[in-house]
Amino acid sequence: MVGLDVTYADAFGVAAAVVIDVATLSVVEVATASGPVSFPYVPGLLAFRELPLLQDALARLSVFPRLLVCDGYGVAHPRRFGLASHLGVLLDVPSFGIAKTPYVGAFSDIANARGSWADMVDDGEVVGRAVRTQTGVKPVFVSAGHRIALPDCTSLAVRLSGRYRIPEPTRQADILSRRVLAES
Repeated sequence: MVGLDVTYADAFGVAAAVVIDVATLSVVEVATASGPVSFPYVPGLLAFRELPLLQDALARLSVFPRLLVCDGYGVAHPRRFGLASHLGVLLDVPSFGIAKTPYVGAFSDIANARGSWADMVDDGEVVGRAVRTQTGVKPVFVSAGHRIALPDCTSLAVRLSGRYRIPEPTRQADILSRRVLAES
């Protein structure tokens, strides 16, 4: 399983792909790609900005991933096709998104316990879930991207969250991309 994230400084970006062992949540392999970003920041069109760097980072891994976990959205997107959907379809790999804030959809109150969740509904359609990955912390927002069901995304989000709110694959990708950008 690979966690993905991109960090920016103006028109320069660093993408990180971090392979995580699901059983231990330990980092197995990392790859980064950096360079100028040609697509401007436009809300709702993040995939066009991030895809080139993410594809480069993924190509640098020794083994192609069987599941992608993106810092972003899948179908919990105004067009029902966010970054996780784009990348999953493009590479034909199961993918889902985990975000720190909701983009579309409303959800009801969630119990305080780890593993609690509520459907995110937009225009009468379930587009994702607000999932509590740790007891007493804010939820994360999970949505299927490509070739994976929402219940599987939900259970993986909880399973991949060891000691932190953010699941380990995307948390490690965020840490790595920020560190490489700072060193650039």
